This record gives sequence, C-alpha cells and structure tokens, in this order.
Amino acid sequence: QLRLVESGGGLVQSGGSLRLSCVASGFTLDHYTIGWFRQAPGKAREGVSCIRTSDASTNYADSVKGRFTISRDIAKNTVYLQMNSLKVEDTATYYCAVRPLQTPETMCRQFRGGYWGQGTQVTVSS
Repeated sequence: QLRLVESGGGLVQSGGSLRLSCVASGFTLDHYTIGWFRQAPGKAREGVSCIRTSDASTNYADSVKGRFTISRDIAKNTVYLQMNSLKVEDTATYYCAVRPLQTPETMCRQFRGGYWGQGTQVTVSS
C-alpha cells in the first residue's frame, strides 16, 4: 500500500524551528519529485518547497526562501523540511505529496494529483 506519513509539527514560538519529516512506504522515492505544501484556514493551498530526488534540485516559495530547507534521505525513504526563523504566518497544516517526473517548479505549482499524506499541524505563536 502506497503511503506518505508526515510528522514533526507542533507549537513553537515565533523565531523558533521545527523539522518536518515525510516517510514513504510501499514505494521508493527514487525518480519522484516530492513537495511540501501548506494550507491555513481560509487560505489557498501553497507550494512551500519541492525537491526532485534524482538530482536534488529544489524549489522554494518566496515566502520561505532563506528560512526553510528541503532535503531527502533516499536510504530512509524520507524527505525533510527544516523550518527556521518561523513566523506566525507560517501557521498551517503542512502536507507532503509525490509525483513522478516533474521539475520542482512544476510540482510546487500544482495542488492535485499524485499521492498525499494526511498532514501535520504547525502553529507558530507570537
């Protein structure tokens, strides 16, 4: 059974850090592009950061550049999102998703298709 499971969310103060993990099971992440997306109540879903496992090329939303870092561990079949200098506006449910054969830029612009995890909540307090 193909599955993605996110973890690592929680409550943190503004300026703090969290590391999200997305573990894949039932398939390997090789030759896929993985993205982190987020959605806050009443707001549109946003592509936060995406990575293509074959060459580790990445894409970031302007709102997180310089603060978030996406990485992958092929051996662990896991993708991470290191989030530093968190802001109140980063509060959202964060989802990971995978699709084959996409550039990170395309992956981050599309909000449907592929496999999705159930999400993990990130809350940043002021």
